Amino acid sequence: MLPFWIALQFLSSLPIRLPGMPTPQQLGRSLLFYPAVGVLFGLMLMGLNLLLTGAPLLLHAALLLSAWVLLSGALHLDGLADSADAWLGGFGDRERTLAIMKDPRSGPVAVVTLVVVLLLKFTAILALIDAHRSIGLLLAPVLGRAAMLGLFLNTPYVRSGGLGQALADHLPRPLGIKILIASLVGCVAVAGVAGGLAVLIATAGFFGLRRLMIQRLGGSTGDTAGALLELLEVLVLVTLALS
Repeated sequence: MLPFWIALQFLSSLPIRLPGMPTPQQLGRSLLFYPAVGVLFGLMLMGLNLLLTGAPLLLHAALLLSAWVLLSGALHLDGLADSADAWLGGFGDRERTLAIMKDPRSGPVAVVTLVVVLLLKFTAILALIDAHRSIGLLLAPVLGRAAMLGLFLNTPYVRSGGLGQALADHLPRPLGIKILIASLVGCVAVAGVAGGLAVLIATAGFFGLRRLMIQRLGGSTGDTAGALLELLEVLVLVTLALS
């Protein structure tokens, strides 16, 4: 179960302490547990949603969104911000785009992107709570993290060395494909029509964003993987709120 704890430590702010430095093989296998971490997040958010029953609606949604951000430690929001800055500032140039992603500073494009994404997430959560359709709180984190597994399965990792390279090089691909398919089927089995709609929209979003990564960078980075997760979560929530 060590790969699961590695995945949970990396993807969350929960106080996970590993017994030592993981091997590259253990890091690669941890990717297999990304959808499981999404399930855990979703169940925690649905549990909090139940505890907040009766709270003022706006406050209810704000607390859920805050818990969501805190659970992930804003890790993927950071990747989204870096990607937004790089995509505009890179002017279509691969090396310039990659260089901007490594800059820890955030420009106005990053700030605006984060505000828009969080605003959409907040209003979609608000709509789902009002419609008593909390299943979106489970589907979005599962599909977002399953998408990260899918990205490492079929997209080159363009930065040599580091954690991302270890994940890409040591991911057990046949098993990863089976887990990815099982995750998508599980969403449909649990949520029915809503699950099927979420899977379809997330799949379309995944391939659209992957295409942009291939065109600009020739593959993915840790930042673009985080951006993918955040954008797909928002896409799923907004789609379910509108359906």
